Amino acid sequence: MKTAVVVDSVRTGLAKSHRGGFNITRADDMLAHIMNALLDRNPNLPKDAVEDVIMGCGNPEGPMGHNIGRNAAVLSNLEISTGGTTVNRYCSSGLQTVSMAASQIMAGCYDTVIAGGVEQISMLSGKQNMEGFVNEKLANDKPGIYHPMGITAETVAKRYEISRESQDEYALESQKRLQSAGAWSF
Repeated sequence: MKTAVVVDSVRTGLAKSHRGGFNITRADDMLAHIMNALLDRNPNLPKDAVEDVIMGCGNPEGPMGHNIGRNAAVLSNLEISTGGTTVNRYCSSGLQTVSMAASQIMAGCYDTVIAGGVEQISMLSGKQNMEGFVNEKLANDKPGIYHPMGITAETVAKRYEISRESQDEYALESQKRLQSAGAWSF
């Protein structure tokens, strides 16, 4: 079985939702930009060597819909023959794509894959694309399925006696580790 390795990582800077520097930047354009930066940082990697793009998106509606992984691949400097797909596992969508890419490489399906995640909350306005969003049967039988992360964090705090402050400290420490590992270098 082949070994899968992460060769490089890039990301956009952080900005405030709705008022920040990226508030009118489309997610597919951001992804194309970041993939081009990845290609620029790795000039020894021929762009036709990238066989697939797997992108996670927690809210693949509106401007983030229509298979944003493939659309961003087409918008980037990758070859038009590069595949692309989108995965929705909400907050763990990006992590899921890295796992999927590694599995595909280890199984011998691909040699080179770009995997990651994208979210552009500013492009989702209020109730846009929300008609019919909630399945009433699910809402009645399993209401937690629609909880956003803030409510989920409160549930974790109560159920497992892990305070919100501890969760926030852990999240901050995780971001600091990411930065010190050089993954925050774009």
